Formats: sequence, structure tokens, C-alpha cells
Amino acid sequence: MPSKLENATAAQVTALKGVIRNSSYVIPGLYDLSVEDTNWVLTSSFIIFTMQTGFGMLESGCVSIKNEVNIMMKNVIDIVLGGFTYWLFGYGMSFGRGPFSNPFIAIGDFLLDPPVGDELMGQIFAAFLFQLSFATTSTTIVSGAMAERCNFKAYCLFSFLNTAVYCIPAGWVWGEHGFLNNLGAVDIAGSGPVHLIGGAASFASAAMLGPRLGRYAEGIDPLPLGNPVNACMGLFVLWWGWLAFNSGSTYGVSGAKWQYAARAAVMTMMGSFGGGFVSSLYSFWRHDGRMDIMDLINGILGSLVSITAGCFLYRAWEALIIGALGSLLCVVTMPLFDRMGVDDPVGASSVHGVCGIWGVIAVGLFADNPIPLDTTKGRSGLFKGGGWYLLGIQTLSAFCLACWGICSTIMLLYVINKIIPIRMDPHEELLGADLTEHRIRHSQIGLSRAISALAPIKIDLQEIIGIQPIGINPGHERSIEQLRAADNKLQQWQSYLEQVTGKGNKLGTAQKTLEEQQLETDITLNLKSADIEQEKPSSVFGRKVRSVHVIKDKWSEDKGSYKTNNSELPVISPVSRLDKDGNFAWLD
Repeated sequence: MPSKLENATAAQVTALKGVIRNSSYVIPGLYDLSVEDTNWVLTSSFIIFTMQTGFGMLESGCVSIKNEVNIMMKNVIDIVLGGFTYWLFGYGMSFGRGPFSNPFIAIGDFLLDPPVGDELMGQIFAAFLFQLSFATTSTTIVSGAMAERCNFKAYCLFSFLNTAVYCIPAGWVWGEHGFLNNLGAVDIAGSGPVHLIGGAASFASAAMLGPRLGRYAEGIDPLPLGNPVNACMGLFVLWWGWLAFNSGSTYGVSGAKWQYAARAAVMTMMGSFGGGFVSSLYSFWRHDGRMDIMDLINGILGSLVSITAGCFLYRAWEALIIGALGSLLCVVTMPLFDRMGVDDPVGASSVHGVCGIWGVIAVGLFADNPIPLDTTKGRSGLFKGGGWYLLGIQTLSAFCLACWGICSTIMLLYVINKIIPIRMDPHEELLGADLTEHRIRHSQIGLSRAISALAPIKIDLQEIIGIQPIGINPGHERSIEQLRAADNKLQQWQSYLEQVTGKGNKLGTAQKTLEEQQLETDITLNLKSADIEQEKPSSVFGRKVRSVHVIKDKWSEDKGSYKTNNSELPVISPVSRLDKDGNFAWLD
């Protein structure tokens, strides 16, 4: 073998080293990656992580403005805490290679950190990053269903522990130990382990939390969106990320994988075309010729979820049908969940739950045998002459995943609720999580009305009242108030002088004295200095007003302040004194 290595090219050396390594132990399929495959997997992982941006924008656009920052913070927490626990124990529960692994759960490879000398170090890290991107996606699906009434601290704990809800069933389907995998279940990119688990958890969490305050007071029609543009932008980002989600799941481009990666991308788009077409027709029909934005967005997302499980196993017309049926199931079931009293602000239960079930079952109907890949273990779907076996396994898989997602989430939230109440206080819910949890106060969204309404109920609002609205520089606002105070004082002076001049005319003075003429000229010059002296700025910052004294009806020019002793003049209301700012030429 050494002689072969000496005369081989670089690519052959890599292959021959793989042969040597395989002679001592079998490389797990998860780590059977060439250099090209590793590059493909890593690049796909980077793009999949951008889907977090899409989820955040979509969810923040669907909730009220006073909760939009809170929902974005939950998406950040999903990556931080969910990612940490996935490294801590999640990856080992899905793909661990320890001696105690069993068909239900894998055990091993916790705190993953292969040393430099490990020949599989690159493959292990690439596989971990790819699976991490899937895990954080599944967790963040739930945040939208819990929006606007979930205690943020309780959600942080939920995000920390929710990794287990995803990782155990992911091992069933994708792990070499998993019982569904060994039975022959097929799920290329995660309609079941990612989306169905996320959708089932969304349904359970929304049901446990209960509806938002006043959600069904006026019927089951959807509430107004906080930012429809954000929701649409979120759809585009998710659409982009979905291409990497499905194409990257070929797990490489070596051999025939690159052909199926290309097919996966095209079938993903074909499915979304069918879903968008059907959801548009449904929306026009249901809303008397008008397009509802959430029908279209969730219809497209539902079609993408539906095509994910078998993304490179379908023909183009089959992808259109699967996407269209998934979209129809999504838009029809959204109002059904509302009739059940399950308040899901973003429709995750329908998009990911219902369409996830359809996506898993569709493989058993339409799947091709992707020769020469071993994705389906040589089986085909019912409509391709493969019999009922694959359909039965896919149905069993959907049932197991849905039951696990609902039951495990209910148990987890029940335990968390004993530690930290999962539901926000009603008063905090009225004020909004942005204000109560993150000290971010939006303007013109009814917060002042909410604060006024809560004030008589003996609620401590001192901290809330002092929070400055976002988008405003308090220092600039203070400076503007100082400018207004200075302008009011100048106007009072001018009004006073006009009154003095008017009194002189009433006493019969036929002609103004020289001192009075000089005084009027001085005041006019100072108040309108920008028009006369062009070298001076026109703003109050550069204005230098000449102050005067009034002493026994005689005017004397000075640089001090004035005090009136004339009892016949009306009293001018005092200007509230503000802290002086050195940037202004203050007039005292």
C-alpha cells in the first residue's frame, strides 16, 4: 500500500487512505464524506442558518408591534440555548455511537470535540454543524405559536430543554440505531423529524397557554398583522433557505449525489409553485376576490414542508400535486384550529404539523427508487408499483412523531410551569412583552391608554412610565424643549415692550423719545439679526440678544437681566425652568 501512495495523485491518496481506514473499522454513514461532500454540507449549513432570519421576520410581522422585539429575542435564544444543549447532549441522543445505544435513543458522543489526531475530525464537525442547523430550526418553529403571551424566562428554559423533544425522534428516523430507520422509513430533509415535531409541539404549546386576551371576543377572524412587509420578507428568506435545506440533504455531491441535489432544488420550487397557485385561488374565493396575505404566505410554506421529505424522489408534476395538496390542507385547517380555541398567531400548527404529516405520507405514495442511491433501500411508493409496505411505514412514522411531539411538549411545559409560570401576567400582556420584558417602548400603539387603564388597579408602573420611546434621542428632545423655552422668553420680552410702547401712545406722547427709538431698534436688530447681519447664524445657537433694564420708566442698555416694576402691566405666566445646556446662548 505505501508504494501505491507514492505514485498516486492527491485525490487518489485521499481515497486510498480511506481504504486503509476502512480496513480497521467501518466509517458510520453520517461521516462518509469526501472533501467535496464536506464542502457541500458546510455551505448548506451556513445557508440553513439564515432561515432563522426568515422565521424571525415572519413571526415579528404576524404579532402586534408591542411584541415584535420579544419574538426576535426568542429566535436568538433558540440558537444560543438550543445550540448549546444540542452540543451538550442533543447530538449524542440522535447519533451517538456508545455501547448503550438502543432503538429508542442513542447514547454517546456527548460534548462533541474530536481531537486533532482524529482522521474523521473534519467529517464529524461538518455533520454536527449540519444537524445543528436542523435542530435550531425545529425549536424556533414553536416560538411563533407561543407568541404574545408566553413568559420570556419560561421560554428560555423551554428552549434550553426542548432539544430533547427534537433529538430523540430525529434519531428514530436518521440514526443508525433508530427503529423507524431500520424499518425502512424515508425522510430526506425532515418533513417529520423537523417540521412535524415542531408543528406538533406548536399545537401543544398553544393549547396549553390558551388564547391571547380578547383573541376570540369578536369571532375567529385573524387579528391584524403588526408588519405585513416583514412577514413577506420572512417568506422570501425562508424560501431561499429551503433550497439549501433540501438540496443539502443529499449529503454531498460526489458520485450521483450532485444529480439528485439539482433535482431536489427544482422539485422544491415546483412544489412551492403548486402551493402558491392553490392558496391564491383559495384566498380569492374565500375573500370575495381579495388576497389575504397569510393565506398566501402559509400556503407556500405548507407546500415547502410537504415536499421536504421526498424532495428528490418525485417527478415535476408529482411535486406540483404534493405542494398543491399541502397548501390546501394548510389554509383549510388554520381556521379549524381557531374554532377549537387553539390560538396559533403564525399558523405553525397547520404549516408544519398538518403539512408535515402529509409530507411524510406522500413519500409512501409517489417515491421513486433513486438509483444508484440507497435512500429508499430499493423500495418505491404505492403509485410506482412498490406496494403498501413503504406507505405503511411512512404512516407509522407520521403517527409516532406526532404523538411524541404533542406528549413530550405537554410534559415539558407542565414541569416548566411548576418552576416558572409559562403564561404572562395579564397586565404585562396588555402592556406588551417589549415593554415589560425588554424595556422597549414603542410610540403610537396604545401604550399610554393601557398604562392609564392599569394605573387605578394599584399596579407598580414607575419603571415603565420612565422608559423613553424607541426612535427618539432623549438628549435631542431635551435640547428642543430648551430652544422652545428660550423662544417663549423672547416672545414675552417682545410682548412686554409692545405693551410699554402702547402705554406711551395712550399718554399722549406725540413723538417717541430718542431713547425709546434706540431701544426699539436694538430689540428689532437682536430678534431679527439673521436678516441684518449675514455673518451670524440664523438659529438660536448663534443669536446674541441684547438685554435691557427697566428702572423707573427709563431704559438703560446693559448685559444683565431685566425686572419690571410696572404694576399696570399684565402678569406674564412664568416659563418652567429647565436645566441649562452649555450649547445654548441662554438669556437670563
